[in-house]
Amino acid sequence: MKLAYGRVSAKDQNPERQLVKFRELGVDERYIFVDKMSGKDFERPKYQAIRLLIREGDLVYMDALDRLGRDYDGIIAEWKYITREINADIVCLDNEALLDSRKFKMMGDLGKLLEDQFLSMLAYVAEQERKMNMQRQAEGIEVARTAGVTFGRPKKKIDETFIQAYKEWKAGRITATAATQQSGLTKPTFYRRVKEYEAAVAN
Repeated sequence: MKLAYGRVSAKDQNPERQLVKFRELGVDERYIFVDKMSGKDFERPKYQAIRLLIREGDLVYMDALDRLGRDYDGIIAEWKYITREINADIVCLDNEALLDSRKFKMMGDLGKLLEDQFLSMLAYVAEQERKMNMQRQAEGIEVARTAGVTFGRPKKKIDETFIQAYKEWKAGRITATAATQQSGLTKPTFYRRVKEYEAAVAN
């Protein structure tokens, strides 16, 4: 049976390019599994699902080795589990000449040796790319912070709308619920702003 596994690193990324390849190879939609999350480990729901489904003689397509994962030891362990323990096959479409387990099996012991070498080299590259991406991301965030860019939800300032709502609430003319609605804040945020405002006024 033909199966396929695809992965993109984030929910807002589109796996369609990978899906088109799998469909062109005749993989039934029911047997195409796609995760939208990091490849840092193998605790991915769709990957775990396809792993349970694979049987001896099956053929598993992947777009590239780094779609399987980006952890050096994990990639090698998972590849060997599928191709040698289950005795299924894997083809990485971006590098079929090097990563088609069927070709290595035909070569016997020499094939295993060559497969291990190619797999180690490409798994190492995949892991290093992940580390580089993480480093670039961290550097980018630090540069942005230095330039004054803030991350996360913007903090709502203490403005005239809040002050007016605060004064009416403090004087007992409106309820806390009305004050939060008038100032456009949630209750927890409103009370935090009250503390900040009162501390500022006291100073």
